[in-house]
Amino acid sequence: MTLFTKSVLSVAVNAALFSAAVGLSPVLMAQESDKDQNAKQQELETITVTAQKRSQSIQEVPISIATLSGEKFDAIFSSGDDITALAIKVPGLYAETSNGRAAPRFYIRGLGNTDFDLAASQPVSIIMDEVVMENVILKSTPLFDVQQVEVIRGPQGTLFGRNTTAGIIKFDSVKPRQEYDAYVKSTAGTLGMFNLEGAVGGGLTDELSARISLLSQHRSNWIDNSFTNESDVMGGYNERAGRLQFLYEGNAVDALFNVHTRNYDGTSSMFRKNILSPGSNDLNGNYDRDTVAYDAPGRNRQSYDAWGSSLKLDFQLDGMTLTSITAIEMADGGGIGDIDGGNPDQAGDANVGNAVTEDQLRDLEQRTQEIRLASDTDGPLSWQVGGFYFDSSFGVNSIDGFFGATEVFHGNTSWALFGQSSYKVNDKLDVTAGVRYTDDEKTFSVGQQNVDGFALVIGFAQIQDYDPIKVTDDNISWELSANYRLTDKTSLFARVADGFRAQSIQGRDVAFEAPPSVADSETIMSYEIGAKSDLLDNTLRLNGALFYYVIDDIQLSAIGGETQGNQLINANKGVGYGFEFDFDYRVLPNLSVGGGFSYNNTELQDDTLTVAPCGSGMCTVLDPRNAQDLALIDGNPFPQAPETILTLNARYDFPIESGEVYVYGDYQLQGKTNLFLYESAEFKSNNNYEAGLRVAYINYDNNYEVGVFGRNITDADNLKGAIDFSNLTGFVNEPRTFGVDFKISFY
Repeated sequence: MTLFTKSVLSVAVNAALFSAAVGLSPVLMAQESDKDQNAKQQELETITVTAQKRSQSIQEVPISIATLSGEKFDAIFSSGDDITALAIKVPGLYAETSNGRAAPRFYIRGLGNTDFDLAASQPVSIIMDEVVMENVILKSTPLFDVQQVEVIRGPQGTLFGRNTTAGIIKFDSVKPRQEYDAYVKSTAGTLGMFNLEGAVGGGLTDELSARISLLSQHRSNWIDNSFTNESDVMGGYNERAGRLQFLYEGNAVDALFNVHTRNYDGTSSMFRKNILSPGSNDLNGNYDRDTVAYDAPGRNRQSYDAWGSSLKLDFQLDGMTLTSITAIEMADGGGIGDIDGGNPDQAGDANVGNAVTEDQLRDLEQRTQEIRLASDTDGPLSWQVGGFYFDSSFGVNSIDGFFGATEVFHGNTSWALFGQSSYKVNDKLDVTAGVRYTDDEKTFSVGQQNVDGFALVIGFAQIQDYDPIKVTDDNISWELSANYRLTDKTSLFARVADGFRAQSIQGRDVAFEAPPSVADSETIMSYEIGAKSDLLDNTLRLNGALFYYVIDDIQLSAIGGETQGNQLINANKGVGYGFEFDFDYRVLPNLSVGGGFSYNNTELQDDTLTVAPCGSGMCTVLDPRNAQDLALIDGNPFPQAPETILTLNARYDFPIESGEVYVYGDYQLQGKTNLFLYESAEFKSNNNYEAGLRVAYINYDNNYEVGVFGRNITDADNLKGAIDFSNLTGFVNEPRTFGVDFKISFY
């Protein structure tokens, strides 16, 4: 008899004697044991994040953070949607695009950039496996085999990437490990949907492991073109992506190598003409989700190829870890869009002519290098110091049917030094301070202009001689935060953070006989206080924060309007305030509910700033005008900044033999959102909503899951954006989809 067996028998005998002595029945003891077990099953799991480049419980980090992983993440992306499916799934986070699956735009706490160009600068950083994705095409990397998503709200300049004024969305893929594991997941559904995803990984030697992850997504064309009498000619896509990782774990050094690739061919956003009526933001009778009337060639096609590689090295030193991350990202491709939304002879159209644009991204190359040294001890003081280098170059070729093709070139070099330290004052109080110095240089030049353009032939256009542009700036940004534990389950935090976004250059208007524009650097001062708590015996997690920020010289993009331009401008100030909270509640061992709510109030403050409103008087402008008929936008909300976001989800499971059946549902509601810098009766949305549902069976004995799902199950038609220079053109959300999926895992 082993020592373990003897110990177990001893415990059992003593428990029986004690039970008899106090008159407790074995049945009552079993009931108490079951109760304890159920209570344990009902507790929420601890969430670990790396928002401060250390593995920490989300409840210990003095920053407002939300996470997505597991079934919640899988449900959102069950129909193969792109990264913009994250919109309004997290309080304070919004995403939209007018470039199909290729160039998303993100907003956190109302702060983002509506610029649609391939050279757009954004205040929200996307971090993929610890590498910043700066260009909008890199930000559209498809998501697969994802471990966790972290939405880190507020300025994040001290430790991460390029310095950001709005926040970070951080994606971590599943890493290699010694234990063997694999999965295959297939999905089939409406609109010709067929997706296949899988991964396999495990140890190759005692020190080396590997993991390969693959993705294939397909949707058939499903949108008719009534102008050409063609059926099912647009709306589809094919997405292929792969990732290979090797992890070496030695005695004094760890090395993680990552190489990834993407091939995408699909359809740009579908612009729909005159789907709004003057004086109203409701979709009218001209709107038909399944049909457009495009007279332009190209069928709104787009395609992009990208690949990248990174090498992360961790060297274990005496009480410290030295980390180096070297990465390269490359991409090229392009797309065409019928941006006036259809046939110019359509009834009610104010446009004369045919507005079609094509953009080609040429030879994008981004190189980054980060080196940091971090303490690795158990003392009250922890610290990190490091440096970051960024270099990017690419060309954009804009092609217009009237002006022809014009090529511009962008370059950006930046370097930074940073440091952050945390000190545990006592068992209740931690304080953190960080500082960062950033030096940034951007360049711009013009190549060929108006090549094969009709405007040049008839003398309407002429070649302009634009001198190269170089802008530089530097900045010292900082943050100070504290976390105070009221109890072992509840903590309060406060944070003051200073952020910086360097000058930006936009040269798109060169293609249309207008000069490039430059926006001055913007800086932000952000204040937030919040609380994080695990309540009701760890069954309820409730986290919330109040925030207030002021942005000096906020960078804005004046897009469209009667001038049909894309110009960078600065407002004197931008102010935002509000709150957000997230919750998860394990009501019963088999019932969970969760969600959150955010309120964002944003305001532009500049009593002289004007923009060109909609063309030809087609919309109802609500702002005052100056003598030049330009709209004064002082006091307006930020564009594409939802005032409120509500998200709810629930999961209920039914245990059955060898497994369980569960039902998961989610619902999101988007509040008042202004689409442009100026305000009008037409170009705004309110109460956009979507809902999803999934019913699945999990077999624990054989490690497989089969389910049915629906996304946008009510087929809600939500206005997401608009084109305002010629007619009441808009674009909408993804259609309703249903499907079935099957996943099997191997261990």
